[in-house]
Amino acid sequence: MGSYRRRLDIVADILLVASRRARKTQIMYQANLSYKLLTKYLTEIRKAYLISFERKERCYVLTSKGQEFLEKYKDYSRHNKHVEKGLDDVSVKRKVLEELCSSR
Repeated sequence: MGSYRRRLDIVADILLVASRRARKTQIMYQANLSYKLLTKYLTEIRKAYLISFERKERCYVLTSKGQEFLEKYKDYSRHNKHVEKGLDDVSVKRKVLEELCSSR
């Protein structure tokens, strides 16, 4: 079974697509979201001024705040993967220790 994306991962996916000036349908497909979820997130992201909508071209574009988010997200994501790997290693070591002190 695949892993679920967290809120920040979904926001980052949407912003990445919007960084290339995208229409709603393009964002929906490239960020792999349902229409309902996309609408919810677009509203939230627009209110946070991470993207804006250009009426003339009918597309979403990344704002400077959105670009800053993507840069910080990349750093966060890299560190998060490192921490999760470390936690997995600790979990395996704990399991080995638990088995060693087990009476079985």
